[in-house]
Amino acid sequence: MAERVRRRSAPSTLRSGAPESTPAENPPTPRPWLVLGIFCAGFFMALLDGTVVNIAVPTLIEGLGASYDQVLWVVDAYLLVFSVLLITTGRLGDGFGYRRLFLAGIVTFTVASALCGFAGSPEQLIAGRVLQGLGAALLFPQVISSILAIFPPQQRGKAFGVFGAIAGLAPILGPIAGGFVLAHLGWRWIFFINLPIGVITAVLVLVFVPELRGGRVRGIDLTGVVLATAGLTGVVFGLIEGPRYGWGTIAGPVGITSVVVGGVALLVLFVLWQHNRPGEPLMPLELFTGRNFAVGNWIGFAFQLGMIGIAFVLVLYLQVVLGLTALETGFVLLPNAVLTAIGSACAGRLADEFGGRSVLALGMALLAAGLVVVVATAGPDSSAWQLLPGLLIIGIASGATFAPLQQVTMDGVDPALAGAASGVSSTTRQVGGVLGTAVLGAVLAAVLNASLRSEATVRAAQLPEGLREQFVASATARAGRFGPPAVPNGLLPADAAAFAEAGREAFAVAFVTAMDVALLSSAAVLVLAALCCALLKAREPERAAAE
Repeated sequence: MAERVRRRSAPSTLRSGAPESTPAENPPTPRPWLVLGIFCAGFFMALLDGTVVNIAVPTLIEGLGASYDQVLWVVDAYLLVFSVLLITTGRLGDGFGYRRLFLAGIVTFTVASALCGFAGSPEQLIAGRVLQGLGAALLFPQVISSILAIFPPQQRGKAFGVFGAIAGLAPILGPIAGGFVLAHLGWRWIFFINLPIGVITAVLVLVFVPELRGGRVRGIDLTGVVLATAGLTGVVFGLIEGPRYGWGTIAGPVGITSVVVGGVALLVLFVLWQHNRPGEPLMPLELFTGRNFAVGNWIGFAFQLGMIGIAFVLVLYLQVVLGLTALETGFVLLPNAVLTAIGSACAGRLADEFGGRSVLALGMALLAAGLVVVVATAGPDSSAWQLLPGLLIIGIASGATFAPLQQVTMDGVDPALAGAASGVSSTTRQVGGVLGTAVLGAVLAAVLNASLRSEATVRAAQLPEGLREQFVASATARAGRFGPPAVPNGLLPADAAAFAEAGREAFAVAFVTAMDVALLSSAAVLVLAALCCALLKAREPERAAAE
């Protein structure tokens, strides 16, 4: 009977013309954890570099003579290219092999890091960042696909736990590492430090990682590639650049709205093309016939929508309101990152033991609770220590979410389509993250606008009568720019000090009000995502199934 069950549950094919063996019966590598460790080293490097550059914005403006818009594109070009190519690179991994695509990504990212380090102008740096985004897009989906290829089902939760620990740790360590490098070595070493890591990782891949492939793709769907890339570019570009253009006109008749709508229209055409295309599409729609993959992608989208802006808001609060440096901010958030890493590893084991659905729902509910605690403890004059309880809850909850979310989404996916599934799920979350950042930024700015006008009017009464109108006008002009009103030139020292203190108080209170609204909105989205976990198909724990 047991033998009959094993034969019935085995997937049909891994490669064309060759029977597939599950990893438990015929593992492609005797050292799967070593392979995962090598892949995570490259993944960690790419993810860390995506956040470490953010802290160098002021230095880049001064060091390269870059404008503010150019420096924003140093950050955004990487995110844009990375986000729009994940579906394509995930499917390419199915056809050409996860090892080959990962190696190509590491090499591309390392070469691009050297070009960024040697850049002599903002334009050269932006070009290097575009190439870095391409390298990251090549390697990222292969990590998830390889977990499906080299780990048996009963160990995938632990493997995704390691993946989640890296995903949670890198964004927090980025500001700390960036602050240290900037203080001791200079901004170019933010990129040069990738060179030895990239070379060592590439050598380890060549020596220890076997060839891994989900299935043989007989042709590349070029029409699908063009439609998906163009559509995602329109959507992601519009969401990233919307705040900069005030969600209005870019040039002539072209505006942010038309770019986003055009992107959505191209994505609709892409889906129709995938449905009607004979042969092997870029995004097999059969993936969405599995309930867990379809629901898991929606939960992943909502999770990123609610989660991505948390660090953005807290970093602004710690630096602009409480006056901490970037390095101090990184250290305040470090316990959160450590708990995320630990919690991810533990949640992976629990997901293997009890199934990922309940662990995922609990993690998201706990994450929403942590945000409520932060809202209750954060004030205009709070200390970093007062935030610690909420940050610790958020760290544990984040760790309890990454691994089971990835596990339940990929559970039941045909290994032959692992790359396509990885690319789709990664793209869904990236778009959710970009949308979350845009929406949260808009909410934060709108509430800050209204609150700052109100607070400035109240605090103007503390100033001499001749300064009151000027103070309110200055505060209104600064609304939405995440900074106190500037002190006018030519004031007497006492008046200037009073003007600055009233401005600081008004901005601090207004920002905390806006932050509370933004964080509670994120908590509501996360609660909705937790409720959606009930739609996931329950899977018996692997141990019970084996018994």
